[in-house]
Amino acid sequence: MTQHVLLKGRDKMDTPATTAVLDALLDPVLLLDSNKSIVAANPSARDLLGNQIKGRSLALAIRDPEVLDAVNEVLGGGDQQQIGISLMGPFRRNFDIQVASLAKTAESSAGAILIMHDMTATRNAEQMRADFVANVSHELRSPLSSLVGFIETLRGAARDDEAARDRFLDIMDSESKRMARLIDDLLSLSKVEANEHILPEGKVNIGELIADVSNTLFARAAERQIKIDLSTTSSPLFVPGDRDELTEVFHNLIDNAVKYCPDQTLVRIGIEEVARIPQIGGAGIVISVADEGDGIPAEHLPRLTERFYRVDKGRSRKMGGTGLGLAIVKHIVNRHRGRLSVDSTIGAGTVFRVYLPNEKTDAINP
Repeated sequence: MTQHVLLKGRDKMDTPATTAVLDALLDPVLLLDSNKSIVAANPSARDLLGNQIKGRSLALAIRDPEVLDAVNEVLGGGDQQQIGISLMGPFRRNFDIQVASLAKTAESSAGAILIMHDMTATRNAEQMRADFVANVSHELRSPLSSLVGFIETLRGAARDDEAARDRFLDIMDSESKRMARLIDDLLSLSKVEANEHILPEGKVNIGELIADVSNTLFARAAERQIKIDLSTTSSPLFVPGDRDELTEVFHNLIDNAVKYCPDQTLVRIGIEEVARIPQIGGAGIVISVADEGDGIPAEHLPRLTERFYRVDKGRSRKMGGTGLGLAIVKHIVNRHRGRLSVDSTIGAGTVFRVYLPNEKTDAINP
């Protein structure tokens, strides 16, 4: 919108009100003379390119030959120019640049206007979508290829081999279930992301919920002599939330702890009140899930909640993981205005903590 307003009125940009107009615009804007020197810059441009850019050559302020070529074209009488550039700094930023001519007057030496529209968020979102589609395609292609290969084999060489047929059917069953899990997780993630901005309206007894989730996993843990130890408060603790979504959060975390810790170890689950939720503020409840596994290298911790990110891809797939579980956990916790943290020590294990705002028990009718 800024670009269209400016460019439609470019024949009036050299009036005494130029400074006031520029200062009111959110996009960085530069006015340039015939020598490509900057004769005016609004606050957004100064914040981006430096406070002392007025009077400097454009070539020193924006070191990009495409920008200079576009300005030269306009100053030489050419049509309006539009290009895309990237500026490097602490992080990469992408801009759409629009350059148009200005009619010179006795009051202003400006011959061109340059507008910079920040497209960084849009470009990042486009890249994330592209990466997501590529990852989904890859994750589905692998089990599909297995299924196609085994079907072809069963129709050919293994048609009359009963042992091979049974073995292949077991593998096909496993691969088809893996695809079903992936699709279920994709649908769950899509739903959570769509509703992330909407606060849940229910009230949940968090101790009761954690106990129910733990009970569903006791048998699986017992098969490997893993003990699930739940420590909670003597009185009920309630959180505002969606019971089904919070069940998914803690089922994911406790199930991961059971899957990835060695046999004959302990998974500890703790529930307690905290006076302040880190980085968010306000009183809350923290639920910790700690295992005695191998631990996770520090360089992997910041990326654990990314879609399809796995520390050990082979082991994760063998365990039936889709690479989406912790991404779902993160978005559900965000929807509940909580916080997820993880600490890990190599050789000692990993602790996931979920902080949730609390709901006083006297405000609830249990």
